[in-house]
Amino acid sequence: MSTQPGTTPTPEPGTSLAEQTHIAAGGDVDVIAIAPDPAEAEGILENAKLEDIFDADTYARAQNLIARYPQSRSALLPMLHLVQSVQGYVSQEGIAFCARNLDLSDAEVSAVATFYTMYKRRPCGEHLVSVCTNTLCAAMGGDAIYKKLQTHLGSEEKPLGHNETAGTPNEPGSITLEHAECLAACDLAPVIQVNYEYFDNQTEDKAVALVDALQAGKKPAPTRGAPLTNFKGAELQLAGFFPEDAQQYRTDVDGPSQAVETLRGAQVAQDRGWTAPAMKDVPLPEVEKK
Repeated sequence: MSTQPGTTPTPEPGTSLAEQTHIAAGGDVDVIAIAPDPAEAEGILENAKLEDIFDADTYARAQNLIARYPQSRSALLPMLHLVQSVQGYVSQEGIAFCARNLDLSDAEVSAVATFYTMYKRRPCGEHLVSVCTNTLCAAMGGDAIYKKLQTHLGSEEKPLGHNETAGTPNEPGSITLEHAECLAACDLAPVIQVNYEYFDNQTEDKAVALVDALQAGKKPAPTRGAPLTNFKGAELQLAGFFPEDAQQYRTDVDGPSQAVETLRGAQVAQDRGWTAPAMKDVPLPEVEKK
């Protein structure tokens, strides 16, 4: 290895700079054995360029997304959803696809993809079933529902874990189960989402019947929201792509979003003539000059 003045080929103690910030593993280091996921670690030993698995339509949609923003990097979140609409998760190829199109590094894209739980790093099932296990839903039976689905989709000996899939990912009838921290529907607790559509006021029996229907190829109507699609279809919508036909668009996205329970407080206030006090125009305090 060639060196520049004041540098060393590999890191050494002291103040000298190094040409590289790591020392290559020797032949006696078993990278596969020490990796958290041996299957993923296979790629660590390969220097081959990642395969481009996306078709012309996906590239066209990516360019459509970029054109919607003054800065191309702002399209990263919907573009990750676009990747999931094709793959059912965000793979390393998906990371590279986003980076290539947005002029970002793979590390920048990975930092975002691993921060948000809505981006899956393992292949997802045809349907994503999210069970709210936050405080109120848990107290109302959410924890029991989640445990019931774990054993129902798995077994008593080996319950299905968080973000694990019953069946073959991406195949019809496959279900990925996750516990969600909050689904913002406390007034209808306990709640479940299927591909981000709401199924309110759940019980263990209702939840079992719901996943059984999904595995049988049915698409039960959500309590609120648009008609049920599959995970990939939902991801395409989250990326911002809908049917051009107006009637089909309405069919795909329209659905009731409010519930009687949600509006109860506003209805009581209206019936009793309650109003909130008017907001006074109070001047803001002066900010101390620096």
